[in-house]
Amino acid sequence: MNVNRKLAVFATLNGALAVAGGAFAAHGAAPAVKTLLQTGAQYQMVHALLALVCALWPSGSRLTGAAGWLSASGGLIFAGALATIGLLDISAMGAVAPIGGVLMISAWLVIVLAVLRPPSLND
Repeated sequence: MNVNRKLAVFATLNGALAVAGGAFAAHGAAPAVKTLLQTGAQYQMVHALLALVCALWPSGSRLTGAAGWLSASGGLIFAGALATIGLLDISAMGAVAPIGGVLMISAWLVIVLAVLRPPSLND
């Protein structure tokens, strides 16, 4: 099996950060901030796991690698934007959160391409 080690490391660190964000939301955040942090942590964790799956994908194609990076980066940007809005009251980050969302959506669509393409074209 061909493991994308850099992506796997990024994905697992992203997952750890998502757990930390969720724990802070549950135990230390003000009620007004709690929902933002929980939402960010949830999306970040799902997309960290998706990135890890992409890093471990048996064919290890460029498409699955790209999907993994899109997924993990999108989750981090989205969660970071929501945390910045909630914790630092920087409402301008509301314009950044959709960038993370677009990256996460793109990751899923790239996986569709990877699954539908013949194996010889995925490299």
